[in-house]
Amino acid sequence: MSYVDEVIELVVKQNPSEPEFHQAVKEVLESLRPVVDANEEKFRREALLERIVNPERQLKFRIPWVDDKGQVQVNTGYRVQFNSSIGPYKGGLRLHPSVNLGIIKFLGFEQVFKNSLTGLPIGGGKGGSDFDPKGKSDREVMAFCQSYMTELCKYIGADTDVPAGDIGTGAREIGYLFGQYKRIKGVYEGVLTGKGLSYGGSLARKEATGYGLLYFTKEMLIANGMDIAGKIVAVSGAGNVAIYAAEKATEMGAKVVTLSDSTGWIYDAEGIDLDAVKEIKEVKRARLSEYKNYRPNAEYHEGKGVWTVKCDIALPCATQNELLIDDAKALVANGCKVVAEGANMPTTIEATEYLQSNGVIFAPGKAANAGGVATSALEMSQNSERLSWTFEEVDAKLQRIMVDIFHNLDAAAKKYGFEGNYVVGANIAGFEKVVDAMLAQGVC
Repeated sequence: MSYVDEVIELVVKQNPSEPEFHQAVKEVLESLRPVVDANEEKFRREALLERIVNPERQLKFRIPWVDDKGQVQVNTGYRVQFNSSIGPYKGGLRLHPSVNLGIIKFLGFEQVFKNSLTGLPIGGGKGGSDFDPKGKSDREVMAFCQSYMTELCKYIGADTDVPAGDIGTGAREIGYLFGQYKRIKGVYEGVLTGKGLSYGGSLARKEATGYGLLYFTKEMLIANGMDIAGKIVAVSGAGNVAIYAAEKATEMGAKVVTLSDSTGWIYDAEGIDLDAVKEIKEVKRARLSEYKNYRPNAEYHEGKGVWTVKCDIALPCATQNELLIDDAKALVANGCKVVAEGANMPTTIEATEYLQSNGVIFAPGKAANAGGVATSALEMSQNSERLSWTFEEVDAKLQRIMVDIFHNLDAAAKKYGFEGNYVVGANIAGFEKVVDAMLAQGVC
């Protein structure tokens, strides 16, 4: 049995009931076979793969808090500090009922390679809780966040582990978390990113993942002799990533015709009205079903269906495993030419392989959606220097990072004989930097 197969088997055995983590490890290690096979004796001796698939530390703790009725509630909190070989742990905090240890581990594992790809000195980590902020009052959210940070603060710091936002963790939550950290530790430091502008946040952070996705996608299209202008784009999701991906795609001359949330999806043949969507989602925190009040000619459908729409480019920006094999078949049948992941692992392995085998240009999330964590790292730099850069300065740095990510993974794919396979290219490019650092630092 090959070294890769041994480690995949070991991960499944040692981490039962964690299918998302198994999926992430398998996807990465399968694409690393050329590198591992060429260095198998050395990597085995150093137990390199065993070390890279095991977190340096994983934390699980209870989060007691009191709701508005005076009832004590208890949620479970997580922080997985996966790999610090190239810098302090960096990765978001996800607040969603679906959160469990396996999901946090898959996200943390992916984060290691994503962060490596940015070229910035940040390691990989992830955290969160099964708490659902939807429907909670501000006081309830504050009570939860303060309780969560009371435990988490023991393990994080500006040079140790710097969490950020993720699904369910926006500016409100980051503010409460930061305030509690400062209160307990008695220091004012850049321990969290995604902060408000009045207390150390960075301009362009809210837009960064969505904008970065489009900077990457545009560069990838250019390399393949295509232009984004005039293309029809289907986007899933309606959070920051989806909204600002749609905004930047529109600025680039494409037409975005779909968005979705957890209850349904909208189709607007004339192009999504982003002002309406921002009011619905960012101001009212309401459902997309209200979109027809703004655009009566648009369609609203319950459930799933975004990927049934005819499009040139598909941008899954909602959550993991949202684009399944049947969705991939529908996209191919409708002439989709490009799929670029805005969310973390939104496409199943089967769907990814189907898209690639049918000539669809596919960009994995660890590369295409790295703009968010890249700008988080830029926020860390600003905090360390006690500076605040302009929106234009941050955006220019973001664009350069995303263009460089594409060319680095493109070069890695070509180097190992996988030209055009950006999944392999991204995994190899991210892996090689982490491995060099791990080997240089000895057995640790």
